[in-house]
Amino acid sequence: MIKRTISLFLYLAVTSILFAGDNYTVILSLDGFRHDYTSFYNTPNLDSMEKDGVSAIMSPSFPASTFPNHYTLATGLVPDHHGIINNVFWVEEKGKNFQMGDPEMRNDPSYYGGEPIWTTAQKQGLKTGNLYWVGSDIPIKNSHPTFYKVYADTPRLSYEQRIDTIVSWLNRPADSRPQLIMAYIEQPDGAGHKYGPESKEVGDIVSGLDSLVGDLIMKIRKLPIADKVNIIVTSDHGMAEIDNENKFINASEILKPEWYERMCGTTPTSIFTKPGYKDSVMIAVNNCKGAKAYYKENMPEHLNYGRNPRMGDIVVVPECGWHFDLKPKGVKGAHGFDPANDEMKVIFRAVGPDFKKGYKSDPFINTDIYVLLAKLLGIKPEDTDGDYNRIKGMLF
Repeated sequence: MIKRTISLFLYLAVTSILFAGDNYTVILSLDGFRHDYTSFYNTPNLDSMEKDGVSAIMSPSFPASTFPNHYTLATGLVPDHHGIINNVFWVEEKGKNFQMGDPEMRNDPSYYGGEPIWTTAQKQGLKTGNLYWVGSDIPIKNSHPTFYKVYADTPRLSYEQRIDTIVSWLNRPADSRPQLIMAYIEQPDGAGHKYGPESKEVGDIVSGLDSLVGDLIMKIRKLPIADKVNIIVTSDHGMAEIDNENKFINASEILKPEWYERMCGTTPTSIFTKPGYKDSVMIAVNNCKGAKAYYKENMPEHLNYGRNPRMGDIVVVPECGWHFDLKPKGVKGAHGFDPANDEMKVIFRAVGPDFKKGYKSDPFINTDIYVLLAKLLGIKPEDTDGDYNRIKGMLF
């Protein structure tokens, strides 16, 4: 046992020396920040990042929603592979839904497959810091980031406090300073839902977030290690305008209760049919304008969706801007749609010593963020759905 412990220690020490990068990386996610918000609204700091570093359009994974995609960003796996297949999904053995508002379900690490980048980094001798990223306050693989905050704890840090916390972590002594910091901010998602993506209210929120990004950059530039810090700003999904009157499909009007056990989630919706009624559900949905029903084993290949056992046997995918549910949600914006839709794509900006200047990258997929972070940290990544070849051009 002693020899095994010594061998493990030596392996980690050598691995750390071989792979550890000299620089630090901060990645900030702005929930629901559509890629073209910088064209609609006043964003001088994000515009400066485009000029001084790398810009790109990034596609989320399906479904284009918060929980699945933040965990995809962390693991490099599509939702179908890491298991967080929607913001809400049915768990048969528990007899209830997994959802963000249920602490018992949300905090159970057994639902979170794959390996988050903070765990990969720490296994190889690095330190990490994390502010409210999906999964970071859950003991996935019996591990937490070196420094982290619990999302459910109140009062939650304000956005300004989150920026100051990032800076304070970077200002720690070298032997306790995290090489990777990941931080989450809830907007402009909420405003996009309430007011629609092309609204004055979203514009005001976006401008405020841009100022926050500027504050982060300014404060990092004052640090002794300023020239060693990479800064990435990105998002989980975009936002589409919703028409509750003309683009709503009322599931209760087209599906008979005796056809299915339950419907779970929206955009997409999993339908668990009763024996003998699969075709009835398929025909009823596909006779409607604005949505397409698929047997889960026959989902379109580009969605990378349908193999996870927690899905219903039929998956309903609304067209972008349409809503399939038992009643209208009353929102003006929504997401979750096919990532091929332009409205679902998100912002990507990156500046720092490892990124080229004034470089417009080809579009890429958010599964590539994990391998990008691994490269920046100088660590060996786990096998994922990401592809380094799609993003290598942005780095020196």
